[in-house]
Amino acid sequence: MRFPVSAFPVVLAFFGLHQAALAAAPGIPPAYEPVETIRLHSGALPSVNLTPDLLYRILVAELAAQRGMLDDAGQTLLDVGQDTSDPRLSKRAFRMAMAAHNVPLALRAARQWVLLDPEDPEAVAASLALSASNGQTRGLAQTLARRIREADDRDQAIVQAASIVSRMTDKRLAFDVLEQTLKGLTPDASMAHLVLSDAAWAAGDANRALDEAYRAQRMDPDSQDVAQRVLEYGLRVDPAKAIQDTQRYLKAHPDRRALHLLLASRLTERKEYDQALTLVESMRQRTPEDFDLLYTEAEINARAGRYAAAKGLLAEYISIQSQRRESIADGASNAQSDSSDARLLLVQIAEQQHDLHEAIRQLRLIDEPALRFQIRIHEATLEGRLGDLTQARATLAALKPADRQERVVRELTLASIYRTAGRSDEAIDVLTRADRKMPDVAEIKYDLGMLMAHQGRMQEFEALMKRVIELDPDDADAYNSLGYTYADQDRNLDQAQDLLERALDLEPDNPYILDSVGWYLYRIKDYEAALEYLSRSYRVLPEADVAAHLGEVLWVSGRKDEARRIWRAGLDKDADNAILQETLERLQVGPLK
Repeated sequence: MRFPVSAFPVVLAFFGLHQAALAAAPGIPPAYEPVETIRLHSGALPSVNLTPDLLYRILVAELAAQRGMLDDAGQTLLDVGQDTSDPRLSKRAFRMAMAAHNVPLALRAARQWVLLDPEDPEAVAASLALSASNGQTRGLAQTLARRIREADDRDQAIVQAASIVSRMTDKRLAFDVLEQTLKGLTPDASMAHLVLSDAAWAAGDANRALDEAYRAQRMDPDSQDVAQRVLEYGLRVDPAKAIQDTQRYLKAHPDRRALHLLLASRLTERKEYDQALTLVESMRQRTPEDFDLLYTEAEINARAGRYAAAKGLLAEYISIQSQRRESIADGASNAQSDSSDARLLLVQIAEQQHDLHEAIRQLRLIDEPALRFQIRIHEATLEGRLGDLTQARATLAALKPADRQERVVRELTLASIYRTAGRSDEAIDVLTRADRKMPDVAEIKYDLGMLMAHQGRMQEFEALMKRVIELDPDDADAYNSLGYTYADQDRNLDQAQDLLERALDLEPDNPYILDSVGWYLYRIKDYEAALEYLSRSYRVLPEADVAAHLGEVLWVSGRKDEARRIWRAGLDKDADNAILQETLERLQVGPLK
């Protein structure tokens, strides 16, 4: 089936946990942030007698807010604000409406707020931003342009305008509005081109984004923020040039640590490990006291599969952090968390080398209290993979969950260990007991439903998936699993369409969902559309069961050579895959050469 069986167990040991590591290397910082509060009130407050009626209405609103009735509270405060002409009450109503995700009410409150205090820049920004997010863009460019012209700090005004426009759902339209706002206004402002660059990128126009980034760089050649755009956006358009331009910039600005780390990260993602290591080595030579670079170098080596070098660097790094812990009390430095990150990378390396005993040993050396629960969960998972279910159960039993969520994770982990060991009945028993104790937990019902489906208990599976959707209407996996099952069994196809459309709305790029949609389209004989979705899924997730589906659609479309090629690749990934084997047998495909 083309959906994940479970989100558990939580695997902690992965590349990039460390704060200075490649995955944490700074990407592009936003050119603008959501508008923050600038001041409480810009003019004189109205003179209002606090009558018993007014006091009562305000108290009712605050009590409603405390009880979670934010819509009622916001509406009451909005009415009181209108009666008293006090912008503070309109502002309070706006914030309650936003907390309740009630956009229409928030928009009314923002407009009343700006009407009562038109000089308050926060009120103006809130009203404009909400109008933009609600698709009300008429006159927006002219309003923003006027605000920029009248501002004392034009760069700040440009940033605020970009922040407002960024709330629009249609990113292409947002770019057009921003471009219209800035047209002819500040042709020599680097910030104007920087925000246009980001807006173009958000709209999916990488070429225009890069062009604007280069314009900004010509005006402000020292800016690291601009140089980051040149790298990131350039990697999409012309990777070689983007890397070359970034290296040239770094040669002129060797102290730009953030950009060095970003370039090292991108080189590593491109598997250009030697270049990445050369870059980090040059950083270490300039700043030998920057011990975090040891970890960065170790991570690059680990990703390159050079495990001996990575382990040597990590041993040196842990030794340095141990010395720091001896000289500085825990809590006064990040030495403990840095050591934990290094151990987690060693766990990852051990797992890559199939040395699960070493992975467990490294986990047990981690003594950071904040990670204790997650570490023991991962330890139990590895013990289960070793076949030592008795020890895995004991590790989990010794855990003392701090809250309900940790209890849920513990039960899901135990069930996952049983399932992986091929003991589905015991996994079902674990989750059934957990479901009785915690009947409103969607994750437990989802995993239990998947186990039921695996055993062919489809009525129970369907009931559980429908209950998951009731508990969590935004659970894309539940919509996908039920929709795919209907499509795979060639029944309830109208329901399958509705379910899969909802899943696709929630996660439009999820390869599991793309595969399910493709399979549904195959069932209704829309082969062209099926190929589009299955090909998209396969590009991201080239696994055997996706290959089975894609190959079948190609086969019935008369493209048999392509189907054989896809199936051969699938068999190379997983020669025993049940879906692929069943497909080849059902279609009576001969030997794949």
